[in-house]
Amino acid sequence: MANRSSNTAAVPEAKGALDRFKMEVASEIGVPLTDGYNGNLTSKQNGSVGGYMVKKMIEAQERQMSGQGGMQQY
Repeated sequence: MANRSSNTAAVPEAKGALDRFKMEVASEIGVPLTDGYNGNLTSKQNGSVGGYMVKKMIEAQERQMSGQGGMQQY
């Protein structure tokens, strides 16, 4: 059976920007995320980073669709 991880970027060239975005979001919400191993964090902490990233991406897309600008460049 092939190992198919869903934890890959749909656009590989965006990986660096997504990593920077993740670190910025973690900092904003007070999650002590570091590069590398983060096994000391709870599922709730990790999930809150991902959830807030999605929220910010949706807000940016809505702004862009309404003609009010888009997401910051990372």
